[in-house]
Amino acid sequence: MSIPFDLPAEDRTSSPSTGYTRAHWETVADGLLAAAWRWATPGGALLDLPGRPSRSGVRSDGLEGYARTFLAAAFRVAGAGGADPHGWLERYARGLAAGTRTPSRDDTESWPVILGHDVQGQPMVESASVALGLRLTAPWLWKHLDADVQDRAEEWLRGALRHTPAPNNWYLFPFTVAGFLESVGRGDAETAAARQRALELMETWYRGDGWYADGDGRAFDHYNGWALHLYPVLDAHLSGDGELSERCGARLRAHLEGYGLMFGADGAPLHFGRSLAYRFAASAAVSLGALTGHTPLTPGASRRLASGSLRHFLERGALTGDGLLSLGWYGPHEPTLQSYSGPASPYWASKAFVALLAPAEHPLWTAREEAAPVEEADRVLALPAPGLLVQATRADGIVRLHNHGSDHVRPHEGETAAEDDPHYGRQAYSTRTGPTAPGNVADNHLSVRVAGRGSVRRRLRPLGAGHGDGWGWAASWHRPVFPAGPPMVPGLRVESVTVAYGRYELRVHRVVGAPPGARLTHTGWATGPEEPLVSALHPLHGWDAPVGVVRAPQGTAFTRWAEVPRLGGAAGGTSLHVCLATLTGESDAAPLSDAVTGTTVGGTWVEVAWAGGARTRVSFEPVGVTHVTA
Repeated sequence: MSIPFDLPAEDRTSSPSTGYTRAHWETVADGLLAAAWRWATPGGALLDLPGRPSRSGVRSDGLEGYARTFLAAAFRVAGAGGADPHGWLERYARGLAAGTRTPSRDDTESWPVILGHDVQGQPMVESASVALGLRLTAPWLWKHLDADVQDRAEEWLRGALRHTPAPNNWYLFPFTVAGFLESVGRGDAETAAARQRALELMETWYRGDGWYADGDGRAFDHYNGWALHLYPVLDAHLSGDGELSERCGARLRAHLEGYGLMFGADGAPLHFGRSLAYRFAASAAVSLGALTGHTPLTPGASRRLASGSLRHFLERGALTGDGLLSLGWYGPHEPTLQSYSGPASPYWASKAFVALLAPAEHPLWTAREEAAPVEEADRVLALPAPGLLVQATRADGIVRLHNHGSDHVRPHEGETAAEDDPHYGRQAYSTRTGPTAPGNVADNHLSVRVAGRGSVRRRLRPLGAGHGDGWGWAASWHRPVFPAGPPMVPGLRVESVTVAYGRYELRVHRVVGAPPGARLTHTGWATGPEEPLVSALHPLHGWDAPVGVVRAPQGTAFTRWAEVPRLGGAAGGTSLHVCLATLTGESDAAPLSDAVTGTTVGGTWVEVAWAGGARTRVSFEPVGVTHVTA
């Protein structure tokens, strides 16, 4: 699809994969800003972009438009050493003065005040972007403001320090506000307390492998990169705090060891978790690592990932005809959104422009692009801390994520089927497919059917993960939850193991405590008829129904109409169910039935013999996997 503004000529010498240079990034930032500013109020305090309002209301959405685009402008100008050929900072300075003059007043310009997350929370989110934008541009904007505007801005921002954030990454918003105030000589005990509280919580949320939980539960998703790593590492970089840089930087480096593998050869990040309308913000952690030196990736590989992600979305309809980021993935897509998503929400994509803080002479821009990790070789990587298994295949450039640890269920919440979230509850996600919408058949899902009612998968309990040369596994268990009738069946549980080997996924489930007459259904990847992809399932044990294909008319974020392969089988008491799944872009891929030559099942184990001579054994009581090559 065409991009509604002109880009510089491609440079295939420096950037053989994407053609993009630093000039492309500056041009895209300017194009996004120009399009968004067409919808500004006369005083520039609110950018009221067209579209359905979020649950926070139109005024909060207008503040969101100002704050999130300001972040892009700040990265753009600060990265250019203050050069501002389009006069962005003058506009944001004028808007700051107008928005803080009479906060909460019902007029054309006034910003809403910042309250607690359960009262009027969204302005607290936006305060971090305003504060970070002011910190980045302080020499050219803040220092030239009238004293009364500075005082009003400080008073508005301090609302973030005086009210309660949501119990997750939100604590980094007052942390960021406090960091700005301290950087301009306005720190005090209140700012110190906000920073200390956030850092204390970050210690409790860090689970290892470079992954933070987004709060006290088991929510692991893109917020790791564009929030939980971004704010503290960037703060340390700007302040010169060596202790914070060392601690958080080492975690960012560990995160990028695995996260660098989570981009497809086409530049797409994994379609997994919430707030996916932020799109190319997924590359923020990659560029931050390159900027600060806290990365295992070379500068050329880092630019390959970041520019590949940016180009991927620009060329696939992420922008409307008038240059605005739409609410969706490629184009508008309602099932991708959350209730907090408003017309300006996608502009958290501005975080990707942290790349521009690296000056033109930085290796991120001067090094020649290198291959992305998925382009180098087939890889399988287990991440035991978050309970994730990454599977990448070089031939088709697809990355798959097998989820045995991220559920987005908070500790105080019960498990109800009404809260089923397709972006966390499915068994697998990829860079080429998305989950089907609620109300359609669920993809990549094992459902226990009791009295005709199918279950969903909510809270996950990891059982382990590991990998070897070319293979890996992850396991978890859950209690099936039902949308009607009794919410749970006493004693019923499902233990699930995924083994990734090449392009194959061995999926093994042990169902314990199933009542008489229970049935199982198991689905594979959702793909569209126009997509050059093959999604298949092959039964190996415990399935009595032949493979069928069911339809998901609402489609996915990738296709407006989808098909999903499905197996069926009987369950009762304790039973083992084994199948092979695949998602591939290889047009000449051999059928799944050729991949396995034999399956042997014992009381608490199953062993699969692969066509190449390798053997995989999956055991229960306790759960473990062994894999022996030929």
